[in-house]
Amino acid sequence: MSARTVSPNAAATRPSLWSEIRAIAALGFPIVVSLAAATLIGVVDTVMIAPLGTIPLAAASITASVILVFYSGLYGFVSVIGVRMAEAHGRNSPEALSRATRTGVIVATVTGIIGAKLMLAVEPALSFLGQPSEVIEILGGYWKAMSFLLIPYTMFYALKALFDAIDRPWLGVALAFVAVLVNVPANLVLIHGVGAWQGLGLLGAGLASLLSQTLSLGLAWIVWRRAAYTAGARLRPERAGREWSVQIKEGSTIAVGYVGEGGAFALAGLMMGWFGAVALAANQIVASVGSVLYMVPLGVSIAVSIRVGQAVGAEERDRLTKIGVAALLVIITWMTLVMAAILAGGRTVSALLSADADVVTLATSMFVVVAAMQIADGVQSTMLGAARGMMDNRTPVIITLVCYWIVALPLGWVLGFMMGVGPNGVWIGCGVGLGMAALALTARFFSMARV
Repeated sequence: MSARTVSPNAAATRPSLWSEIRAIAALGFPIVVSLAAATLIGVVDTVMIAPLGTIPLAAASITASVILVFYSGLYGFVSVIGVRMAEAHGRNSPEALSRATRTGVIVATVTGIIGAKLMLAVEPALSFLGQPSEVIEILGGYWKAMSFLLIPYTMFYALKALFDAIDRPWLGVALAFVAVLVNVPANLVLIHGVGAWQGLGLLGAGLASLLSQTLSLGLAWIVWRRAAYTAGARLRPERAGREWSVQIKEGSTIAVGYVGEGGAFALAGLMMGWFGAVALAANQIVASVGSVLYMVPLGVSIAVSIRVGQAVGAEERDRLTKIGVAALLVIITWMTLVMAAILAGGRTVSALLSADADVVTLATSMFVVVAAMQIADGVQSTMLGAARGMMDNRTPVIITLVCYWIVALPLGWVLGFMMGVGPNGVWIGCGVGLGMAALALTARFFSMARV
């Protein structure tokens, strides 16, 4: 039976719109929680670095801005691995699932190592990007530790994609929270010391994060190799040649898109350095909270890509439009709540994370701008996930690159520097680019879903 020819009985068994909404929410919620747990490592670092002063907090801001690019690019490969696993699960093929998993783990390991080496190579260039010299002086050890973190990060999320694809997303939640729970005491000891030992300061935060993520990876590996419900992903398939080609080709395309998005926001973060250490510290507060909140659209995006991938694998393309509509309803509802939370709590969070009155005032105003961006950010991320589920990657990537680099960044620079709006002008430019991407990607998905 073709994808476009569906029998009446088969059509009658198709999930309703409400069923798709519940399925996306049920799958998306634990994915959001697990992703937020990973990002909470950065928030914990921010909270525990803040007592060290404005300069260490600014150093963490620069690192967070740059590592976002690498997180984004590496996650491009991970997202393809997850879609391939979802397709295999959708057509009930253990051999295909094993092929996707084994190939994906190797791809994640290699790309994680490459990412770590590239981030290490970037550090000497920071002084040429106009960043404050007093910040760069204390950055080295923390930067190196966070660079090595990219290896266990990528490998862990490749295995977590397996748990999501086989409909066990809460397992990923539990393993991700292991890292958060370990990171808190590790930060207390390694940053601030214990007893007569004074600790390692900023370097300690990086080492604690590296240790925490590595532990989560080790547990995920044990589950993959030992658990009964992952046995179908441990077979030794005879051939994996095409799987290598698909994961590397499509992963590279998505990685370019994610690097383009992460690079745009990283450059926006570096622009804050041109305003000084206060702007960097305020941006670190907003960015660390914003990175956790972004896990909502990213989690829904992953859930939608899995639902779409499973539908494609089961040759049920007639469900795609319904899945897209359900995803939009879910993400708009969630991001409206997120927006309200930011507006209500921005000043309180700023005051909790910094004792510098100038930093608190600027961060509070930044939170207002970020709140206005939430729905557009959610929609564009969700529609990117829906496109990934269909393996429609090239055109969506071009759309995002144009919106971020041709619209968002130039507009942010004009508003922030030429028109004197300041740091908030950079964020406003990003918001306009996100809005344009949301509209274009939504139109693209629904046009492709009808083909």
